[in-house]
Amino acid sequence: MHVHALDNLRYIRETMERASAFTAISGWGLIAVGLTALGAAALAWGKPAARWLVIWLAEAVISFAIAAISTVRKARAARMPLFSMPARRFALSFSPPMAVGALLTLALYRAGLWDALPGIWLLLYGTGIVTGGAFSIRVVPVMGLCFMLLGGLTLFLPPAWSCAMMAAGFGGLHLLFGALIVRRYGG
Repeated sequence: MHVHALDNLRYIRETMERASAFTAISGWGLIAVGLTALGAAALAWGKPAARWLVIWLAEAVISFAIAAISTVRKARAARMPLFSMPARRFALSFSPPMAVGALLTLALYRAGLWDALPGIWLLLYGTGIVTGGAFSIRVVPVMGLCFMLLGGLTLFLPPAWSCAMMAAGFGGLHLLFGALIVRRYGG
């Protein structure tokens, strides 16, 4: 009887956790984003600052499209509501750091402070993932913390390391955590 009651409690807890978490994060989408980021890093390597910035901004647009499409596909396949309360909370928590990143990119571009962009982008993206991940599966905030650590480190490395750090973060971390999500949470 005791074991049966514990199984029931575990089932109820897991059901409530799923209902309160945004679980449509696509591991395959993160893997695709990681691959395109590695391509962007290869294209941007050694380019003048203005061209480097254009490549990475284009990558951001491509990555956003991949993430949006893959999230919609995963939600539909799992018959999950895409605009559930956890999904809205994820988006509302993720958006402010991204907006701050866009504003800081403009300000730093105008000031000619290109070298700070990689660290700031990694930090703010990680912040968005941590805050949004509070409404998602457990591995998502961990991914955000890894981005934040990498971004903090990037701020203090020589500018020559920036492309490698962008590749490690936006490429490597997306590949790693995408594979974890595919394996543990089904695509």
